[in-house]
Amino acid sequence: MLALRLPKDIEERLAALAKKTGRTKSTIAREALLEHMEDLEDIAEAEARLREAGETIGWDEVKARLFSDDSPQAAE
Repeated sequence: MLALRLPKDIEERLAALAKKTGRTKSTIAREALLEHMEDLEDIAEAEARLREAGETIGWDEVKARLFSDDSPQAAE
């Protein structure tokens, strides 16, 4: 179980949204928390993969490699 204190303005917004949608404040908060946690987990996974990959290149280098005269895309 988790209990948290919210600033008054957030509590009011949450209550209004719950009333408007016919859902409970707990349901809305739980869904929002789960969605945000999934985003953070995805970010952490992406950062870990970047660290494992070692060297990375910037967007300008990607474009240069993709659209250079000897790339398959440049021949189209």
